[in-house]
Amino acid sequence: MVNIKLAFKSDRMMKALTGMTINEFNSLLLSFETQLQIRKKIINKLKKRKRKEGAGPKPTLDNLEKKLFFILFYIKCYPTFDLAGFYFGVNRSQPFRWFNALLPVIEKTLGYEIVLPERQINSPEEFQRKFPDLKDIFIDGTERPTQRPKNKKQQKKSYSGKKKRHTRKNIVASNEDREILYLTPTKSGKLHDKRALDKSGLMDNIPKEITKWFDLRFLGVLADNVMMLKKKPPKGKLISEESAENKTVSGIRVLSEHAINGPKRFRIISDVFRNHLAGIDDKAMLISCGLWNYHLRMAR
Repeated sequence: MVNIKLAFKSDRMMKALTGMTINEFNSLLLSFETQLQIRKKIINKLKKRKRKEGAGPKPTLDNLEKKLFFILFYIKCYPTFDLAGFYFGVNRSQPFRWFNALLPVIEKTLGYEIVLPERQINSPEEFQRKFPDLKDIFIDGTERPTQRPKNKKQQKKSYSGKKKRHTRKNIVASNEDREILYLTPTKSGKLHDKRALDKSGLMDNIPKEITKWFDLRFLGVLADNVMMLKKKPPKGKLISEESAENKTVSGIRVLSEHAINGPKRFRIISDVFRNHLAGIDDKAMLISCGLWNYHLRMAR
C-alpha cells in the first residue's frame, strides 16, 4: 500500500501526485466527505445489506484521505489499473471499482464547491445572471488523444486532420482570469471547431455587449463584438497596421491557451485516453476543468 503520509511532507510532492497543494487537498476534503456520505445513504437505500456495516476484510482505502487521494492520484497521474493495483497493493480489478465509485463523488464535490463549468445556457439573460461581471470571453477548441477505435466507421469519425491522430474534442469558454466558464459536450475529433461551436448554441446566448475573442479556426462566426486575427490574403500580405493589430489581439487571446492548458496538468486528459465506459471521457474533461477552477479560486 502506498504511504500517502509521504505526499503530505511537501506541496511539491502533493502537486506531483494529486495536482493539488496540501491546503487545497485539506479544504476539498470536507466537501468530499459530505458527498461521500450522501452517496453512501443512496446506495444503502437501493441495496439491502446482508451483513452489518464494517463486516468482512478491512478495506485498503480505510479512511477519507486515502479515498480522495486515490481518485486525485488517478486523475493526475493516470496509471493503468495494473500499475495502480501494484502501487496500492491490490488486484488490478480493485482500482477499477474504486474509480467507478469515486469519480461521481469528486464530480458532485466540485459541483457543491461551484467550480464546475456550465454545460448548457438557454438565454442571454441566463448567461448574464451566471456571469454578471463578465466583459470579455475567450473561446477556443481543445483536442485530447484517444485510442484508435477498432470499428472503421468510428476510426474515420474520430480522426482529426488537424492533429493527425484520433481525438476527442471540446469547445472551451474562459475569462481573463483563466477560469473555464463553459464546456461543450465532448465530440469526435473530425468535427470542425466552428461546427462544434455552432452545434452547442452558445453564441446565441452570449449578450451582445460582451467581447468575444477567437482565433482563425472560427472564421465566419456570426456574432456582434468579435475580436479575431486578420487573415493573410492569398498570395499577399498584411499591411503594417493589420500586423500590429494581430500582434495585440494575439497577446490578449493567448489567455485562452493558458486556460486550456490548466486542466491538462491532469494526465487523464493529456495522455491517450484509455477508458471505454460511455461518457467517461466527457466526465474526465469536466472534472479536470473543475479541479483547475478550484485551484484558481484557492490561489486568489
